[in-house]
Amino acid sequence: MEKKEIKQRENLDETVEKIIGAAPDKEEPRRFCRKCLTREMDQTEYFQNLHEYIAHLDKDLKVDDTVYEARLAHCKTCDDLYQGMCRICGCYVELRAAMKKNRCPQVHPRWNRVKNDE
Repeated sequence: MEKKEIKQRENLDETVEKIIGAAPDKEEPRRFCRKCLTREMDQTEYFQNLHEYIAHLDKDLKVDDTVYEARLAHCKTCDDLYQGMCRICGCYVELRAAMKKNRCPQVHPRWNRVKNDE
C-alpha cells in the first residue's frame, strides 16, 4: 500500500471507531455491519448491498425480469417516488418490486402480487 492509501485507511478506521464505538480489525477487511443504521454507512456501499441482496433473492420469491422492469416503470411514473423510496410505505421500490408477494401500496395499486402458480 502507498502511504496515501495507508493514511486514508487509518482515517477511515478512526471514523468507523467513532461511529460504532469499537476499533475495526486491521487484519481483516471491513465487513457489512448488521447493526448499523443506513446513515452510518457509505451510501454507495449501502446501495451496492441492496442490489446484491435483490440479485441473490431465492428465485421462488422473486419475479422474473420482465415483471420487475414493468413494476419499476410504473413506480417511475408515480408522484410518491422519492430518491428510490416510496413515500407511501417507506420501502425502497427496487426491493419491493422484486418480490412476488408484494404489491404497490397505493389504495388503487399500480401493480399487484404475483401468485405462485403464475
